[in-house]
Amino acid sequence: MGLLFRNIAVLNEAFGIDYGRDVLVEDGRIAGVGGRQDAAPTSVDGSGLLLMPAFYNAHTHTPMTLLRGYGENMKLQEWLGERVFPFEDKLTGEDCYYAALLQMAEGFAHGVVSHSDQYFFCDDIVRAAAESGAKINISRGMSFFDELLDTDGFTPFQEAKKLIADHHDTHGGRVRAELALHAEYTATNSLIEAVAGLVRETGAPLHVHISETQDEHEQCKLRHDGRTPVQVFADAGLFENGGLAAHCVWIEESDAEILAKKGVTAVSCPVSNMKLASGVMDAQLLYEKGVNIALGTDGAASNNSMNFFEEIKAYALVQKVRFSDPTRVTPQQALYAATRGGALAQGRADCGAVKEGMRADLIALDLSSPSLSPMYDPAAALVYAASSRDIVMTVADGVVVYEKGAFPTVDLEKAVFEVGRAKERILGELAADGDA
Repeated sequence: MGLLFRNIAVLNEAFGIDYGRDVLVEDGRIAGVGGRQDAAPTSVDGSGLLLMPAFYNAHTHTPMTLLRGYGENMKLQEWLGERVFPFEDKLTGEDCYYAALLQMAEGFAHGVVSHSDQYFFCDDIVRAAAESGAKINISRGMSFFDELLDTDGFTPFQEAKKLIADHHDTHGGRVRAELALHAEYTATNSLIEAVAGLVRETGAPLHVHISETQDEHEQCKLRHDGRTPVQVFADAGLFENGGLAAHCVWIEESDAEILAKKGVTAVSCPVSNMKLASGVMDAQLLYEKGVNIALGTDGAASNNSMNFFEEIKAYALVQKVRFSDPTRVTPQQALYAATRGGALAQGRADCGAVKEGMRADLIALDLSSPSLSPMYDPAAALVYAASSRDIVMTVADGVVVYEKGAFPTVDLEKAVFEVGRAKERILGELAADGDA
């Protein structure tokens, strides 16, 4: 299917605006950017619109839309132990399918076309992505608390192997499969060693929570002779294929050097980190060491919203206030983290820019919006003033997945109904157990 944007303003790779362009999309890719292009089956009048790269959510748990608002004003460990884990024990694959579908639709409305997801019932999440048109980097989260591990009998380990065999680089490249550990504090040495073996065997990158809280970071050093979570994982060989290190709030200078050397992306989740009072990533340290930074919402249970413009603005602002320096994180750096930086974090080298040959992951915004007028610096306007209300269209791999409040690829009414029904069932089961 072809798609042609006529006479549209384009956000270029320097985050400036090129006005009066025609952008042709064919077979899921950008076939031309510039002067008059050939006609396509579907033509969009781009007058008054801005075309920019879509967003890549580099750390999330898509089925957690079911837990949106369920655990509030709690510390991380209490929140996990008292609310999240008991609720998750009641989930089914069908629950996760509809909850993931709901997040993908919500993401489309906020300009997000791709998710780096760490969860379980992964086949059902992949089904949601495949049907909705979203991209997904899917990984089966693993936790283990005993020293003796029989990998043949450990279901999450076997599911992780099967996930890569069944789903990696499927659906035209929209689905990529990775390996995952939940975190150092939820893994014993036996699991770390087993997953390191899978890293070597499969060539897959690792998606892991790293140094999200100060207590997590310092307790790891007590357990491992002064070594941080980054050092423990690097020494075990878990980063040999790169990967995603989510949060990185409390990492040290030597950790940043390791991440850079291993090609691991640090994923900042500023809204979730503020909500759980985990702290603020030192982005300047990571930039100075040459680490790629991407952005993530985390799950809806610790963020409540998939609003990516909110995430971008929060990322820039918390750096300034935390370090008392208004020059920290430029608008260009924040936009790069949300677009090209996120695409590279997901191993999607052909995504994240409005450029000929790239995959057509695009957002069209209304330049006549009050929040974008007047505009002096396009990058600053997008980071500090724009909102999801300004999005008129989201395109994933050349397919329109959101347009002016409509979701052509998702039965939103059905997804909302099924998620509501699952919520009531699970609350009833928790009440029966005395956990609600």
